[in-house]
Amino acid sequence: MIERYEFGQPVVDTGAVVMDVAPSIGEMPFGVVESRSPLKFKCGLSRGEMVFGLGENVRGINKRGFRYVSWCSDHACAGENDSSLYGAHNFLIISGSARTVGLFFDTPSRVEFDVGWTRGDELVVSCDEDGIDVYVITSEEKRKECALKDIVRQFRRMVGRSYIPPLWAFGFQQSRWGYKTEADVRAVVENYRSRSLPLDSVCLDIDYMEGFRDFTVSKERFPEFAALNKSLAEEGIHLVPIIDAGVKAEDGFGIYDEGRDGGFFCTTPGGDVFKAGVWPGLSAFTDFMREDARAWFGSKYKALVDCGVEGFWNDMNEPSLFYTDDGLKAAFRKIDDFRGRELDIDSFFDFTSIGGSMSCREEDYRNMIHEVVARDGTKKSVPHTRVHNIYGAMMTRASGEGLRSLLPGKRTLLYSRASCIGAHRYGGIWMGDNCSKWGDIELEMRMLPSLNMCGFMYTGADIGGFGDSSSRDLVLRWLALGVFVPLMRNHSAWNTRMQECYAFDGGTEDFRSVLSLRYALIPYIYSEFVKACDSGDMMFRPLCFDYPEDEIARSIEDELIVGNEVLIAPVCRQNAEGRLVYLPEDMTQVVWKDCRASESHVGKGVHYIDVPEDTVVFFIKRGKSVPICSKIAQSTDKIDYSSLVRLGDDVPYSLYRDDGFTTDIDVAANTVELWA
Repeated sequence: MIERYEFGQPVVDTGAVVMDVAPSIGEMPFGVVESRSPLKFKCGLSRGEMVFGLGENVRGINKRGFRYVSWCSDHACAGENDSSLYGAHNFLIISGSARTVGLFFDTPSRVEFDVGWTRGDELVVSCDEDGIDVYVITSEEKRKECALKDIVRQFRRMVGRSYIPPLWAFGFQQSRWGYKTEADVRAVVENYRSRSLPLDSVCLDIDYMEGFRDFTVSKERFPEFAALNKSLAEEGIHLVPIIDAGVKAEDGFGIYDEGRDGGFFCTTPGGDVFKAGVWPGLSAFTDFMREDARAWFGSKYKALVDCGVEGFWNDMNEPSLFYTDDGLKAAFRKIDDFRGRELDIDSFFDFTSIGGSMSCREEDYRNMIHEVVARDGTKKSVPHTRVHNIYGAMMTRASGEGLRSLLPGKRTLLYSRASCIGAHRYGGIWMGDNCSKWGDIELEMRMLPSLNMCGFMYTGADIGGFGDSSSRDLVLRWLALGVFVPLMRNHSAWNTRMQECYAFDGGTEDFRSVLSLRYALIPYIYSEFVKACDSGDMMFRPLCFDYPEDEIARSIEDELIVGNEVLIAPVCRQNAEGRLVYLPEDMTQVVWKDCRASESHVGKGVHYIDVPEDTVVFFIKRGKSVPICSKIAQSTDKIDYSSLVRLGDDVPYSLYRDDGFTTDIDVAANTVELWA
């Protein structure tokens, strides 16, 4: 059952909910509303109750014991004490022996979730702005396993079916901030192909543009961009260029001139175009709250679509602001205050913080004005702070709708950095600028089920880590998780060590074997992904979602259930040759080594499993089977479905298969029973 409680008039519809849910009369069925305007809600947490959700965030799968701030933030290499990341996903589930209930706080502005941080036995939700809808979701299912999954399904039906990319988007993607020329791109492809390393996409960061201007291509570095796309497509390779939120504010630049003259950009309180510094210098920002502005921005993808591009990634759309003129002036005034002074420990730290103080300032966000249409149909001008959390989501919507118009009936690849619930219908997300740290493998594992709960199914973290330099074993171990994750991309920053699968000493045989597992599993991964999108199920689940009465399973956060059949337990420690694994039931152990699978039966309980660096180990539930390709392809367009063989028990598997690119998704019509 879903109930909606209104607290004031939201400044704008976030676009998260697509189901018509009538407002409930009376008070919320549990907890205490301490303040209605702005909302402050409290409820007790019993001993042993777990709190799941909040999407892209730090710390554990169980969110108890920390304070999380829902505020889309450009926060690279975040640690466990950072309260905000790139997304704002305000859905959570409280689950214990006495109750299982879902809560969704639908607002475009800042929300704080104190989940047992101030008081260990209390959840406190505090909103910055007036106007929020709170949805309470309960289940009539008696078993906790069914209740958890049922609440997720109800929520996912309420917010609409998740984005489904083309089949080729499930292939391996290689990216780096630093592929500056056509020769660089061709070298990457040649290095993969010559070593028989599978590859489907090369992602282009900001270097491909002319002066970092959106929807442009450098004529010097990529003189024949359309021809490059065509020739790579013949090799089964897709180019995936980046698009940033900021449009260079330069008179004579056609995109800027159009946006300025059409009134599509955010303004200052005085009515001028709001400008802030990002990659190209001072830039303007499309007012994605407006339908006409979204349509205009979405149409601009045509310049690259006409060159054969069928995939994009959107960046810097929190939006990230390096500086404004006002911020620069304030920083220089502060610097002048220190001129000629002897700096002690306090003043030195004040001095060194000045540079960072210019980025993403609240004052600048307040001076960025949007035009919105409220629920009652009235138009008004509001500061960006009131709609901040849906800015990136609305950019994704603009891109998704634009690409649907430009390529009707055809699926395109689209993923974004900033997001809010609602964006999940238009594109995927990657998990932002992570770091080359072993702990970030575990962080990805913890975010996968939380993001699935919120509707974000096409997601994944930068394999090997974006920031800092990665080691060979870190990339291999991360790939061993990545083979199961829908968005499988190796990505790194320009000033880090090269981390492509051919870049390390010691040969590429280990990398070839791990990557070959991905391509052997694509029929299964794609099938489970589409079925989960269609049904509202989670593709990645904590063990306790499937085994809620198992006390050991409730405490495990470094193993996950994938689809309906598989349990994974990646190695997340350097120099480890294996790890302890807990199996909640008897399972089939699959060892993938040298591009081949071997199977054995393992009983319920705790086991030490040998997992050398060149090996991937996973488990299949009792009474389940998994199809894999016995012939390994180099790209998704070469996958041989006729070579499917069965792993696991001697039972059928329901395989979803379609043409891989049209938008007509019909699970019932395109599912076949293998080995029936």
